[in-house]
Parts: sequence; structure tokens; C-alpha cells
Amino acid sequence: MKNNASKFTTTQICSIALFMALVCISTLFFKVPIPLGYAHLGNGFIFLASVFLGNPGGIICAGIGSALADMFGGWYAWIIPTLITKSLMGGVVSWIACGKDGKAKILSFKTAIALLTGTVVMVLGYFIGGSILEGSIVAGAAQIPGLVGEDIAGIILFYVLGIGLEKAGAYKLLHGRQ
Repeated sequence: MKNNASKFTTTQICSIALFMALVCISTLFFKVPIPLGYAHLGNGFIFLASVFLGNPGGIICAGIGSALADMFGGWYAWIIPTLITKSLMGGVVSWIACGKDGKAKILSFKTAIALLTGTVVMVLGYFIGGSILEGSIVAGAAQIPGLVGEDIAGIILFYVLGIGLEKAGAYKLLHGRQ
């Protein structure tokens, strides 16, 4: 009987672990305070993981990498909202950008729409989470400008690194195909 315990290759497992660490580190150490938290560069690595790994790799990297950053950073109340919000963000970006064939192009309309949709999902998730945790819609809304700025920085980071990774053949390395 064949064991189908994992559909991931060793390279993909290592890539997921690497991207989770990059999300966690770039969230923890490159931050700017905003209402109810901080803006960071982690979203750029969430976008990269989501586009290069697809799903479920994008979901895993986004959710767990970000939740670990909240845990290590002492933002314990935010671990569950972050896990849910960032997992949804990574999943939506992967689903839109990669489509049915499982492969995205960095410089495509589909990928740009995926990044913008991921931004909306993230802002909406943190608006809801902040409103619940703080007991105030006003408090939840106060973080929206900072969150949008955070994702603009993440999108810039995504394109700067993504174009280079795509030209270097990252898809072939991760998936065994171009």
C-alpha cells in the first residue's frame, strides 16, 4: 500500500519553513508603531510565499509565521486574530495569483489583483479583530491607515524580491517545473 502521508517534497517543506521564519523575523524586527500594534515588512514575505508556494504553503507561512511573531513579540491577545487573518490573506493571494495551473507570474494583472485583495482581507480582518479586542469600532478603524501603509511597503518588497526570484528560476526549484 502506498503511503500518501505528504504531498510536499523535501524542498517544499524546507521552503515553507524558510518563508515562515522570514515572515516571523521581518514582522518582529522591522516595525513602526501604529494604533493597536505595529506596521512591518512581514507582508512582503507573505506575498512571496503565497505566490511562489501556492496553497497550502502560502496559508501555512502566512498564518503560522505571523502568529509566531505575535507570540515572540508578546502580543498574546493577537495570536488567534493574526492566525486567522494572515492565513486567509495568504490563501486568497495564492488562490487568485496562482489560479488553476498553480503558477503565478510576478508582473501580471492577476498577481496585482491578488495582492490588492489580500490587502483588503488583511485590513478587514484586523479591523474586526481590533474592534472585538478593544470593544470599539473606532479603535479598530484607527489602525486602517497604518495597515494600508504596511501593505504598500509589503507590495514594494514583494516586487523587488519577486522579480529577482522569478528570474533566478525559483518556480523550477520549488516545483520542479518552469
